[in-house]
Amino acid sequence: MLSWQSNFLSRAFLWLIISAILCLYRVLKGPTAPDRAVAVDMLGILIVGFCAILSISTGRDWYIDIGLAWALQSFIGIMALAKYLEGKDFDE
Repeated sequence: MLSWQSNFLSRAFLWLIISAILCLYRVLKGPTAPDRAVAVDMLGILIVGFCAILSISTGRDWYIDIGLAWALQSFIGIMALAKYLEGKDFDE
């Protein structure tokens, strides 16, 4: 791998870690439940980003599969949480 690619990937990984820490702070200190739900959704997006960076840096494509599965699971979970916070049942 070229040195500029390695430098870019390490900086991207660092920014993702900083973003994840800020999202975890919002999950812990969020004033309302919807704020916490948005932070959890953002954490799911960051995990997909981690998987993409790991896939690029290691050359293994199964990290992308993990990222796709995580994105689908995160979407379904956030939809269920939104329905719950709205006060509706899951069959409505």
